[in-house]
Amino acid sequence: MIRVTELALPLDHPEAALRAAILQRLALRDQELLNFTVFKRSYDARKKNSEIKFVYIIDLDVQDEANVLARYADDNHVRQAPDTGYYPVGQAPANLQERPIVVGLGPCGLFAALLLAQMGFRPIVLERGKDVRRRTKDTWALWRKKQLSPESNVQFGEGGAGLFSDGKLYSQIKDPKFYGRKVMAEFVKAGAPEEILYVSKPHIGTFRLTGVVSQMRDEIISLGGEIRFEQKVTDVILEDGQVKGVELANGERLTSRHVVMALGHSARDSFRMLHKRGVYLEAKPFAIGFRIEHPQSLIDHARLGKYAGHPALGAADYKLVYHASNGRAVYSFCMCPGGTVVAATSEPGRVVTNGMSQYSRNERNANSGIVVNIDPEKDFPGDALAGVELQEQLESKAYVLGGSDYCAPAQLVGDFIAGKPSETLGEVEPSYKPGILLGDLATALPDYAIDAIREALPAFGRQIRGFDRADAVLTGIETRTSSPVRITRDRDSLQSLNTRGLYPAGEGAGYAGGILSAGVDGIKVAEAVAKAMLADLDAAGETQS
Repeated sequence: MIRVTELALPLDHPEAALRAAILQRLALRDQELLNFTVFKRSYDARKKNSEIKFVYIIDLDVQDEANVLARYADDNHVRQAPDTGYYPVGQAPANLQERPIVVGLGPCGLFAALLLAQMGFRPIVLERGKDVRRRTKDTWALWRKKQLSPESNVQFGEGGAGLFSDGKLYSQIKDPKFYGRKVMAEFVKAGAPEEILYVSKPHIGTFRLTGVVSQMRDEIISLGGEIRFEQKVTDVILEDGQVKGVELANGERLTSRHVVMALGHSARDSFRMLHKRGVYLEAKPFAIGFRIEHPQSLIDHARLGKYAGHPALGAADYKLVYHASNGRAVYSFCMCPGGTVVAATSEPGRVVTNGMSQYSRNERNANSGIVVNIDPEKDFPGDALAGVELQEQLESKAYVLGGSDYCAPAQLVGDFIAGKPSETLGEVEPSYKPGILLGDLATALPDYAIDAIREALPAFGRQIRGFDRADAVLTGIETRTSSPVRITRDRDSLQSLNTRGLYPAGEGAGYAGGILSAGVDGIKVAEAVAKAMLADLDAAGETQS
């Protein structure tokens, strides 16, 4: 196939215009263009005051491909298309007795289990929470009734923390083997909209993602995998530095020499268990801050100008970074166009926020985390779990500041910058459920974070007019931007540095940050497990047929 890049067309172009543009670009007759697919479609909002166009990357088949490539040998925008197909690393023999164990059914565990099942390894998946249907009910109980279920909530259960988010499917990870394409293709096969394969910032949205996840679970089961909900792993069984299996909260023991630990970033009890068992962990940087809400219309006009509200563009997003005078980086995180701020705690007596959007992104507000980077050496020195302890302290304080009933503390941006408590709301109506308590957020985070955010907000207002408007709402706090630990693994085998057969994976292990990167890491780890299990069979002289 041939790949053509930087093919620009107006936003309102008819469908036939794309084929015509390809023919013109390559000087082809109609019959010479056999077929084409859109690999990527994006737009450049920097030209909002003149004309915003769609920019395409097209993969196509033509007659006499070699001749076309030769004609455009000096054109950097016409090249041989890379092979983005996925090819399994192996296949389990039909008589394989050992089964790998996958702990956690978030995006990483889901793809690790799916790939292992597709390769015939019949994984056993252990998820501490509930399936998506019951988990959704439990999550709404916190949002509507202030009733928290510690094992079934925004953080724990089928689909992981990414289920109750914007369903964003883009990442800045390096992906030379196009594993991200495999992730997208599996989502589409399970019912996600086909556009996620080519739009520049694909998303699914929470409610559509729940159906996709349940379809993928069904495929794992149909391929011989086993999924157990409400099965909390409380211990790992180790012998001479080799994992031998896991122990569950009910006392049951499952044996396996290959265990994938696809934990979420909130699995604090599991981090402590692994640390106690001597599995190598280290503290890693993460970020803390608040959620900020503006009218979505403000963001649309600031980012898209006269194209604000154009149906082909949808709700606008943004990405902001500011380097404060105290040396801190302040940046927007997990921006949710047309979404809501949600209660995301998994522990009693603590308050945590996150952002969520549905596929339509048609809620009145835009929200984003405004967070500050923190570093273990400087900000929470101690052992590997010092970052976990800092998160817990801040979340407990936020619970008290919010009224000790799972409402969240909040403040208007103007009052926050001025350093005075907020007493009444302006035009921006906060979306956080179960509710907010206005006051002063100055004590919710360490001074260095407060100072940096106060300095950053006016700077962001110079980039996006109105971003620092006085009645924009800050809701606290955002602490679970990423895992505070890294369960460090060997670069080649992807096994724990000091525990053979244990495969730390995904966001909780410190190797992903979002749905797409977690899914990609799940694929990588599944391949590593498959290779190791097949190598064990070879070493034992057993057949693989």
